[in-house]
Amino acid sequence: MKRFWKEVGIGPTLVVVLDGRPVRTPGRAPLALPTEALAEAVAGEWRDVGDEVDPRLMPLTGLANAAIDRVEPERSAFAAALSRYGEGDLLYYRADGPAELIQRQAAAWDPVLDWARGRYDVHFELATGVMHRAQPPATVQRLADAVGALDAWALAGLSPVVTITGSLILPLALVEGALAPDAVWAAASLDEDWQEEKWGEDALATQSREGRRREFDAAVRFLTAAGAVRTS
Repeated sequence: MKRFWKEVGIGPTLVVVLDGRPVRTPGRAPLALPTEALAEAVAGEWRDVGDEVDPRLMPLTGLANAAIDRVEPERSAFAAALSRYGEGDLLYYRADGPAELIQRQAAAWDPVLDWARGRYDVHFELATGVMHRAQPPATVQRLADAVGALDAWALAGLSPVVTITGSLILPLALVEGALAPDAVWAAASLDEDWQEEKWGEDALATQSREGRRREFDAAVRFLTAAGAVRTS
């Protein structure tokens, strides 16, 4: 789509407007945002459009569209799908060697699990290797309850963080204000960092990682601007 507008603004109901006309989602709903911060961030993406619209350069708009069109109409089902990551979280599965990697995983991941134990009153079953280890039903349910309590905007922003990290607990710690974004990324990338230290950098892997980091950072900006990240 070619750029056809000159002015970008924000309407009284926090709808992004182009030359006074509301932007609409792919589902034809007005692109109305929940906070002024997110409205301004999304409007900024539209202001930055060059001659043609490139959705890849407008990740916040894409997440807002998803929140309105996909998540809100089926919020419970969307939350349930995300919650399944709590059954096989990255943090449950530990290396069986070498000792340095085992120690790194414990140092980075054990404090996060300790936080989750205290926050949600849960117990985790840890495993060595990649064979599935079932978690207690109460643990799975309490994590699902935590996700189910989030609104559509938080769920839309949380979704890419969950899929990128392979973890439900790390993103929950992020939105609860227990972990900073860089700490979440470092914990999720621990094994990848280890492999790179031992075997060197792979150009394709690095390119893929940089793309995931951009998507992760956009999701964090979205969550923060939507007021979904606790600050205290």
